[in-house]
Amino acid sequence: PIELYKPVFEPSPGEPYLAFLGRMSRDKRPDRAIEIALRSGLKLKLAAKIGDDDRAYFREMIEPLVDGDRVDYVGEIEEDKKAEFLGKAAGLVFPIDWPEPFGLAVIEAIACGTPVIAWNSGAMPEIVDQGITGFIVDSMESAVASVPGMLRLDRRKVRAVFERRFSAKRMTRDYVSAYARLIDASAEAKAVVSD
Repeated sequence: PIELYKPVFEPSPGEPYLAFLGRMSRDKRPDRAIEIALRSGLKLKLAAKIGDDDRAYFREMIEPLVDGDRVDYVGEIEEDKKAEFLGKAAGLVFPIDWPEPFGLAVIEAIACGTPVIAWNSGAMPEIVDQGITGFIVDSMESAVASVPGMLRLDRRKVRAVFERRFSAKRMTRDYVSAYARLIDASAEAKAVVSD
């Protein structure tokens, strides 16, 4: 629903930060998010659940990089806090290393008007409109190079894409249209059989 995520349209006052939202796992690549932020000179706020299977990974690979200043682990964010976290971020980094079938965090960011830098994997090229809602990248170099462009994207246009492509109203219209086509096809088939 478009009311669920109210866009802010202006990043947080003060120093801008990049957001990472998702599970703290190897597949989600928070290590890449940290490198993108550090190399681009921006802060990073990691909001992620740490599952039992991922605790060792977090302790060994991520926790040593968290300094509470440039890289901050804020824990798992509750649903009612996501819009503020994402809306105040300069951008979401989604540097996944697996064929993500959808990427709800990306849609949530776009709903907040927050642009995204996502790895070219899984459904990301279908979700992120290159140069409009963010950038699809293939390497660390292209991710870091995309940050200045991401910061210049029009957050109102990012939100408009969400409303046009990902709202519950649009989904409902598409379902009704699909069902109507099926019903019409079924009625036509029955007419042909009975003739």
